[in-house]
Amino acid sequence: MSTIIYDSPVFGPVKSRRLGISLGINLLPKDGKFCSFDCIYCECGLNSERKTKTPLPAPDEVESTLRGKLHEMKQEGMVPDVLTFAGNGEPTLHPHFPEIAGRVRQLRDELCPSAKMSILSNATQIHRPEIQQALLLFDNPILKLDTVNPEYINLVDRPQGHYDITKLIASLTSLNGHCIIQTMLMKGTYKGHDLDNTSETYIAPYLEALRRIRPRSVMLYTLDRETPVSGLLKADPERMQDIARSIRQLGIEVSVSC
Repeated sequence: MSTIIYDSPVFGPVKSRRLGISLGINLLPKDGKFCSFDCIYCECGLNSERKTKTPLPAPDEVESTLRGKLHEMKQEGMVPDVLTFAGNGEPTLHPHFPEIAGRVRQLRDELCPSAKMSILSNATQIHRPEIQQALLLFDNPILKLDTVNPEYINLVDRPQGHYDITKLIASLTSLNGHCIIQTMLMKGTYKGHDLDNTSETYIAPYLEALRRIRPRSVMLYTLDRETPVSGLLKADPERMQDIARSIRQLGIEVSVSC
């Protein structure tokens, strides 16, 4: 199936169903993936199929490319709603992520102060103090938590290294609400395993984790693009709304993208 690779440190603007007019910032290689997850639903494809030896973009390259694109958009009468760190993998893996986040924040304040700064992250690096500090620069730190079930995480998100869901929840809790939890809900099968993470078996402990984390809000979404493996299906819209109602009962805002 077709997948997407972004060939520049800056891509778009694109119309995001969750964020509005989004100008993307890709801190990963331009011809492949660099990620601490290997999600079977990733729009960029599987890690093994997207190997690269291309270096990560330097801070100067990211800043100059973004500045040029923002000037170009201004000449066209366009202003982004959001500057979104995303792209070909996990942004916080870049060794100069805190510095780049600071530079982008200054550039945003200079050229498009109405735009929000967002990041789509799998949260695998948030135990590091420098990453937590850098996330404070973002208006919308959107952090992944598809489930709290370790077996499901290993089957679907496939962490590339040690991953402890208990420690992750503790790190998310330590953000004191400065985060948005992003959760992929889906159905289907993979390697003979049922992928439906909307059942009460998965949702009850997930809700308990949200109760502890107390995020600013939750984004529930399901498959929207082609996936690199077959057998994956959208979650039922009605069930997604049921889950959203349970989250709202915790006093947490939630959006649903079916």
